[in-house]
Amino acid sequence: MINGTLFNTRERDNNRNTQNSGVSLVAKTVQVSSAKDKNPVECDMTFYGVVNEIWELDYITTRVPVFFCDWVKSDSGIIYEDFGFTLVNLNRIGHKSDRFILASQAKQVFYVNDPSDNQWSIVLPTQTREWNIKDGDLHDIPLGEELVTFTAIEDNDEVDDDCICFRENGEGLWVDDNGS
Repeated sequence: MINGTLFNTRERDNNRNTQNSGVSLVAKTVQVSSAKDKNPVECDMTFYGVVNEIWELDYITTRVPVFFCDWVKSDSGIIYEDFGFTLVNLNRIGHKSDRFILASQAKQVFYVNDPSDNQWSIVLPTQTREWNIKDGDLHDIPLGEELVTFTAIEDNDEVDDDCICFRENGEGLWVDDNGS
């Protein structure tokens, strides 16, 4: 449990219906166009990977969780599509000398297989579920109460009998209860 997000290892995800091992990391990097480039540019670069192991470094007075990850190669394992999607090939492993990150630096993502090419996965960000630990169990923190006003439609000939109520403050979805 890091910053309100539940992380697991890839091995654990393989036995589950959910996926909690995908991570991304935004890091400052220096980029050069060639070996002769005299004007390197510092910029943010996003790295994508999967958590293989979760370690806890014990410094007696404090404990620091770190993730041991497989990172996708930045040069040949990531595609940024014109439609705004990021695709990664999780089989192209890179950055093998920099596999550890502080768990607090990780952002959780999940990967969906690309239907047009199953070597590639689409990266989708997740939203923090704000887990709360109580008595060793995980419980969702309750959301604030939302006031929703329902107005009953008066009985008249212009309205179907199937329509019972509607919501004034949002879009509606008509549901036909006869099974279709």
